[in-house]
Amino acid sequence: MQKTTQKILDAISNNPNVTRLELSEICGITADGVKWQLRNLTKSGRIARIGGDRGGHWEVRDK
Repeated sequence: MQKTTQKILDAISNNPNVTRLELSEICGITADGVKWQLRNLTKSGRIARIGGDRGGHWEVRDK
C-alpha cells in the first residue's frame, strides 16, 4: 500500500492535473482503488484538491 501511495504522490507532484484514470494506469490499480487512496490522502492532509473536479488540480502538502 505504501508503494501505491508514494506513486500517487509522485505523480501528483509531477503533474497536478493528473486524472484518476491516469493514476490508475501509473499505479496498476483500478480507478476505484485510486479514488479510495485519494480520499485517504485527503483526509490525512497529505494532498488537497484546489478548484473544481474539472478545472481544478491536486496539491501535495507536507505533513
